[in-house]
Amino acid sequence: MEAELLPAGVAINPEIAPVTPESSQHNFINALVAGGVAGMVVDIALFPIDTVKTRLQSERGFWRSGGFKGIYKGLAPAAAGSAPTAALFFCAYENFKRLFCNLSGCTKNSPFIHMASASSAEVLACLIRVPVEIAKQRRQTLGNKSQQGALQILWTAYKTEGLRRGLYRGFGSTIMREIPFSLIQFPLWEFFKLQWQPVTGLDSTPFTVALCGAVAGGISAGLTTPLDVVKTRIMLAEQNSAIRKLSIPKVLGSIYREKGLGGLFAGFVPRVMWITLGGAFFFGFYDLTTRMLADENLKTSQ
Repeated sequence: MEAELLPAGVAINPEIAPVTPESSQHNFINALVAGGVAGMVVDIALFPIDTVKTRLQSERGFWRSGGFKGIYKGLAPAAAGSAPTAALFFCAYENFKRLFCNLSGCTKNSPFIHMASASSAEVLACLIRVPVEIAKQRRQTLGNKSQQGALQILWTAYKTEGLRRGLYRGFGSTIMREIPFSLIQFPLWEFFKLQWQPVTGLDSTPFTVALCGAVAGGISAGLTTPLDVVKTRIMLAEQNSAIRKLSIPKVLGSIYREKGLGGLFAGFVPRVMWITLGGAFFFGFYDLTTRMLADENLKTSQ
């Protein structure tokens, strides 16, 4: 954010370098491109693991939802939505970090800044993520005989259930999953990056950033699996299903009564595997693309 757009009386944090319009534009474009590239790589490369996880969490069960057949069903909406979702998230994350630093006077390495920025960015990203998730997960679990495409699924959801209950069904449960996930993942990722050089004595590289992202993602994924199960159940519920009328805590209770602790942690292994690998790809490619764009900008300005 440009300095002149800050509220009156807010001091500029001395740990943040002065932002010119040109550097602000470069930072915005870098975050946009790097986030888009990272999101696309992750969703395409790891899509089969996500499909297995979704089918394990489905109320119909793994085999009735398709088993290992049609493992790439739903790839099209996931691929189409991954780049804009990730790009929006990282643009918002980087700008929220700068804004909250200046508003609060905290340093840019404060975990509270990382938590607040990631949570705020997740809410914005979910405006794209939720409809994409609905189309993707219904494609993943409809069975191989269904010929309904992603756009048909979304249009049918909108016509029969409206905007909030159709296209944005599960928005609340998605936010309830993403915010705790981000509150854990991003402070851990930033902390691991910060401690890498002092602890190992080695310089930070895209590979080390990817490693930090993998560890942070795996920890966060494991702890938030029950919230992911709830989100999946709500998104896949039939229009007249009783589960749609329940609050998130009641859905958790219903799953626990039905299948016990194993039900709450359904899909734990593929989810942790998917997000551990995804964290490595996502943060690694984000860092690599950011470095490449920064070098290109430097060459252009010289």
